[in-house]
Amino acid sequence: AYTNHTLMPEALETWSVELFGRLLPRHLEIIYKINHEFLHTVNHHFPGDADLLRRVSIIDESHGRRVRMAHLAVVGSHTVNGVAALHSELLKQHLFADFDKIYPGKMTNVTNGITPRRWLNQANPGLTALIEKAIGAGFKKDLTQIKKITPLADDADFRKAFAKVKLANKQRLADKIEQKTGIKLNVNSLFDVQIKRIHEYKRQLLNVLHVITLYNRLRRGEKGITPRTIIFGGKAAPGYWMAKQIIRLINDVAAIVNEDVAVGDQLKVVYYPNYEVSAAEILFPGSDLSEQISTAGTEASGTGNMKMALNGALTIGTLDGANVEIMEEVGLENIFIFGLTTPQVAETKANGYKPRDYYEANAELKQVLDMIAGGFFSVEEPNRYQAVVDNLLNNGDQYLLLADYASYIETQDRVGQLYQKPDEWTRMAILNVANMAKFSSDRAIGDYARNIWQASPNY
Repeated sequence: AYTNHTLMPEALETWSVELFGRLLPRHLEIIYKINHEFLHTVNHHFPGDADLLRRVSIIDESHGRRVRMAHLAVVGSHTVNGVAALHSELLKQHLFADFDKIYPGKMTNVTNGITPRRWLNQANPGLTALIEKAIGAGFKKDLTQIKKITPLADDADFRKAFAKVKLANKQRLADKIEQKTGIKLNVNSLFDVQIKRIHEYKRQLLNVLHVITLYNRLRRGEKGITPRTIIFGGKAAPGYWMAKQIIRLINDVAAIVNEDVAVGDQLKVVYYPNYEVSAAEILFPGSDLSEQISTAGTEASGTGNMKMALNGALTIGTLDGANVEIMEEVGLENIFIFGLTTPQVAETKANGYKPRDYYEANAELKQVLDMIAGGFFSVEEPNRYQAVVDNLLNNGDQYLLLADYASYIETQDRVGQLYQKPDEWTRMAILNVANMAKFSSDRAIGDYARNIWQASPNY
């Protein structure tokens, strides 16, 4: 069976036939035989469709003869699944549309899961103890029981205890950040967190545009802005230059914002060093807001979104990956959804997307991009981020940051307003925790056992 974990074409490996044949000659011989029999079968069912044969062949003849490993996996597997309902549907509609026609019924879905033993019991002992006191210990082995805390969202004493646990987790995170970076945080500020691999489609850069927008508003003396600590974390692939530029930009913005006396502790920006699992165990429980802002139709699933919500963070996100299913579980009223949907993304591109139109029409966006391009955050090298801005304005803005900017900023404004109502915020956070059972790895493994492996439990 084949589980596909990405819609990104660059992540679907292909290997040079020359290299394959030199290192693994017998394997290549077997692959040729599989491909010959597969194409023979396809030709029988779809006679005369040479273009279909070219598209589905395991050997790509158009780019210097390469072995398409994803094609080999689809052909060689009895079942193929994605890792979120939207992802699996997009596989059938786009990435593997030809194979879905050739193998009707082969493609299915198993939404990702996370283990509550690590991401709740171990990472968040304070919240675990609070829930256990309220409903007993059964949820530790059966996360479906966590739904029993739902009515407690309306219990003032439970909300107060829940908020106390969250504050303690934020203090633990703030202490760790001060130890690692020297940056002292206001633990009563909104901890707005985006921790994941650095990639243009995950749109850390959109988050940076919001940071600078807030910074400009504070510098103008606007009142009523909720104090925020915006935390980034993650690593870039070694050869991914643009992702590394984004990391550098985040740190350059942080250096300016954090030292501006006019801003004080109303806005802080942190790049958490060396993001890893042990860091995640502190970051997830200490988060108030979970940033899941990929361009709709690009994220396979995500698991950080699940871990954040299980630890009582509210999600701001697009209808992408497992965000769709999180919204279905917690309710639209308990999540912050913004931006274009997957069909709207496709329609926007098909209609001839012009990112510069959004730049010219939005004064705040124009100011932010002009500051980056003009060297405001890199005075010693004013043109340092020209390529970043060119990607957005002149090279097509592939991931539609500018198209989603206004919706993102408006939704972030609603986030800030709600945080000023701690009872309402905490109520929503409790309801998020209460509705995370679907995203347990126990459910995911059960789905694999029943629907993929045809395996029965053997206790």
